Formats: sequence, structure tokens, C-alpha cells
Amino acid sequence: MLYDNIKTAKFISRPNRFIANIEINGEQEVCHVKNTGRCKELLTEGVSVYVQEFCNSSQKTRKTRKARKTQYDLISVFKGERLINIDSQAPNKVFHELLLKGELFNNITLIKPECKYKNSRFDFYVEADDKKIFVEVKGVTLEENGVVMFPDAPTERGLKHLNELGDSIDDGYEAYVCFIIQMKDVLYFTPNYKTHKEFGETLKNIKEKGVKIIAFDCEVKKDSITAVDVVDIILSS
Repeated sequence: MLYDNIKTAKFISRPNRFIANIEINGEQEVCHVKNTGRCKELLTEGVSVYVQEFCNSSQKTRKTRKARKTQYDLISVFKGERLINIDSQAPNKVFHELLLKGELFNNITLIKPECKYKNSRFDFYVEADDKKIFVEVKGVTLEENGVVMFPDAPTERGLKHLNELGDSIDDGYEAYVCFIIQMKDVLYFTPNYKTHKEFGETLKNIKEKGVKIIAFDCEVKKDSITAVDVVDIILSS
């Protein structure tokens, strides 16, 4: 996944979950935060960030530029030497690229994003090798000492998705949860039991039911994010 018009900036503050104050070219600007999660361990005063500028983007129409309330989107942030993508729209796009490369399923005949099942809308429905597959994609930005975790805040919506993925097994579907880790060089993935114990326990339960749990890390650059390697998963608390 590629970004255009990427600029270097400095994070100042986050008045609410939707916007941040940044310093760019010596001026303070308001920036849209493309992640409504807490990200408290990442968005600290003075940290270096990359933002996407839209006012001069050739890919945006005049109408789109006029509709925007901010000139910038916050894309990624440095945590020490590690660059972490925090764009919540990126994981689904990264996963879609994996599908198109044929790195997960063979003989794909259908890819349908945002597919409804019961009371959920799963990120992807895939038909491949005569199999009908639901996939729910989760982006991971929380890291501690090389260990990456999800979620960074309690998620009842995420819990509902897990339970209904489990239900889909009973209806003859295959089901996957794919964690797209928006950084590189991590040790392993584990559920964040401290923040949402029920999410971790449910993840273990649906795995026993037949839902497959997978994770990929990503090479994150100034203007791109690409899934690279499978990451080990430890579900025990």
C-alpha cells in the first residue's frame, strides 16, 4: 500500500480522538488522526510523525479538498527507532493485497469486502477452491518489549465479530481472524488480556471451534506499508 505527499512533522497534542495538533514547517497545524484507538504509548509530545498532505494532491478533486476540515492525515509515528503505521484503514488494504498475490488461498474466484453475516459485517468474504471463507482483519499498533497485542481498549464490537465467526463454522464456512501488525521486527502476538480478558478467552474458544488465527508483520516505510512475514501467536494468558 502506497501513500503520496508524505511530510515529516512533530506531534504536539491530541485534543480528541479525531484530531491532533502537529508542528510542520515551523507552523502549528491541525491534523486528522486516522485511528480512533487510544495510541497513548505512541502519540507523546515531541515525537516524530509522518503525515499525508491533501491540499496539493493531484489525486483529490477540488470538491474533496474543500470538504476536508484538515489539510493533513496522521499516517505513522516513530516509537524510538521503530516506525509504526497507525492508519486504521491500512490493515484491510494490506490484507487485500495479500489475497491478490495469492499468498493465503489458491484459486480465488471471489473477493467481497464488507460482507454481512447475521448481525456482523465481516471484512472479507472469499471463495477459493470451492470453499466459502469469512475473514475478519484487525490492525495491531500496541507493542511492549517486542510483543504485540490487541486490543488496546475494550472492544465489544470485536467480541461480537469473534463470536459470529465461530457461528459461521457451524454453517459450513471457513473462518479466519487475521492480525495485521503495523510494524516490523516483533517477537510474537498475544491477546491483550489485561485490557480485555474476554476478547482473549473468546479468541481461544473460537480457535478450538475451527476458526484459524493468523498474523503478519509489515514493513513500514515513510510512504508505504506491506505485509511481510508470518508472526507467531501465543494465546495463553
